[in-house]
Amino acid sequence: MLSLLMNPDSAEGYKSAAQAARRITEDWGAKNLYCVCCSSVTIEATKANSRALDFRCLSCRATYELKSGRRRNENRVPDSAYAAMMEALTSDNVPNLFVMHYSSSWSVRNLLLIPSFFFSPAAIEKRKPLGPGARRAGWVGCNILLSKIAPVGKIRLVTDGHIEPIDRIRSNYRRIKPLATVKPEARGWTLDVLNVVERLGLQTFDLADVYAHEAELAAAHPQNKNIRPKIRQQLQVLRDLGLLQFRERGNYRLIASAVGPQS
Repeated sequence: MLSLLMNPDSAEGYKSAAQAARRITEDWGAKNLYCVCCSSVTIEATKANSRALDFRCLSCRATYELKSGRRRNENRVPDSAYAAMMEALTSDNVPNLFVMHYSSSWSVRNLLLIPSFFFSPAAIEKRKPLGPGARRAGWVGCNILLSKIAPVGKIRLVTDGHIEPIDRIRSNYRRIKPLATVKPEARGWTLDVLNVVERLGLQTFDLADVYAHEAELAAAHPQNKNIRPKIRQQLQVLRDLGLLQFRERGNYRLIASAVGPQS
């Protein structure tokens, strides 16, 4: 089981508060985090300054990044360079993401995991270039918009100090793993439609309920001029993946065992 307490002494000698916090949280991760993709109870810290990569599972080679802060923010998380992120999406090379919220006393309060296959272009926000006075003038970063990620893709390991059992976490991961089989160039549409469906908050819903979000999906995919046929296609993909069930013409049901609360 995870220990929620971090060791502030692990940052001894660090003068920068940001660097010290990174050292403390990564030290905690190396001692407590486990792989959700396989049965390994540990993941190994990568070499310092590894690009957008903090941990690796030595058993299945799954990769992980850790983002942490004292302020709980499940809307927007700063990340690396925008171009690098978009390239990683295209090549299906995005690491799994841990998002941690910790207290002033260095205790983990909330920890969630976004599987690597749950990132879509709609969830990546391009930041403004750094100004001419910055050390990396012109550099363009990005934010990960957690609000654009379907709730089922946010697997909660710790919620308000409560630790979820490892078996439950891995079970939740396996339920959504079929999404990884969708090709990267098509996955964005699938994830965006799934996000719309989950946000409806309905166990059963009609095609018209999804059509009501047509403008949102059109804005996310401006190159596509046939939004409604694409919606119907993606609902079929979600059915084939075992996340939806067709009830009758134009009516669908979320499969509770596959899509539901992560608690």
